Amino acid sequence: MVTMTGESGPLPISIESADVAELEAAVGVLRALDYRQGGGFCRDAVRVVKTASLLLHWGTVPDRLRARLHTVLADVHNLLGWTEFDTGHPVPARRRFERALGLAAEAGNDSLVANIRYRLGRVHLHHHDVPGALAEFAHGRAAAHRSASRRATAILAVNEAWACAMGGDEHAALSGLAAAETAFADAAGSDPRPWEAFFAETDMAAMRGTVLTELAGGHRGRAITELTTAAARYGPDMARSRSLTLIMLAQNHAGHGNLDEAARIGTEAIDLAGTVASVRPKDRLAPLERLLLGHQGDPVLGTLPERIARYRSRPLS
Repeated sequence: MVTMTGESGPLPISIESADVAELEAAVGVLRALDYRQGGGFCRDAVRVVKTASLLLHWGTVPDRLRARLHTVLADVHNLLGWTEFDTGHPVPARRRFERALGLAAEAGNDSLVANIRYRLGRVHLHHHDVPGALAEFAHGRAAAHRSASRRATAILAVNEAWACAMGGDEHAALSGLAAAETAFADAAGSDPRPWEAFFAETDMAAMRGTVLTELAGGHRGRAITELTTAAARYGPDMARSRSLTLIMLAQNHAGHGNLDEAARIGTEAIDLAGTVASVRPKDRLAPLERLLLGHQGDPVLGTLPERIARYRSRPLS
C-alpha cells in the first residue's frame, strides 16, 4: 500500500506494480468525478500528485514501472490543469498543462501528449484566441498520429473545426468536421486510452452541434438536431456537459426566432448550471444573453434574461 510522508508511515522502499495501479485507479475516479460534476470537485487530485512525486523522488522505482508512474503524474497534472481552467484560473491551468507535457514526454506517452495539447487548445479557444488554439491542436494531432490513436485524432480534428468556425473560416471548419467524422468512425471498436474514454458518440454529437452553432446562419437547423440528440443522451450524472449543450441549444432556438423553446431550454440550462462547480456555463451563456437582449420585454422569455444576468455575475461557490 502506498503511504504518504507524515500520514500513515514511511514511504515504501521498493515500488511495486500494485502501488502504481492504486494511483492509476485514484486518477480514474477523479477524472470521472470531474467529467460528471465539474472541476471544483477535484481538489483531492493534489494528494495524488504529492504521493506520485514522493514515490518518484524517494522510492526505488523499477525501470519497468517508471514510465507508468510518470504517466500517472502527467495525467493528474493534466486533470488539475483542467480543474483550474474549469474554475476560471487560466494561468495556473497553463502551468499545470506544461508540467504534464514534460512528464508525458518523459514517459514517451504520445497519446497523453495529444490529450494535454487538446486541453491547452481548449483554454485558448475559451478565451477566443483562435491562432493559439489552432497551434495547440496541430501539435496534438501530430502526437495523436505518432500514437496511432484514431480517437485522439478525432478529438483534435473536431476541436480544430470549432476553432476554424470561431475564426470565421466555414470551409476549414466543415472540412475539419468531416475529418473528425472519419477518424471517429475508424476508432469504433478500439479500446480508448483512459484520457480519451470520455469521447463517445454523445460527445461527438455535441461537438458537431458546437461547430455548427459557431457557424450559425443556415447551419442552425442541423445544430439543433445534433444538440437535441446529445442533450437527451447526457444523463443526470453528466450535469456539466448537459448544461453546456442546453445553453447552445437555447442559443440556436433564439437565433431561429423560436423564443418559447429558447426560454424553456434556457431555463433548464440555468437550473442545471447552478449545480456544477464550473465557470464555463457562465461564459458560454454570453451569446444567448446577447440574443435575448434583442427581445427585451417579450413575455415569452419571462424572467430568463434577468436570471442569466444574475447567474453570470455570481462568483463560483
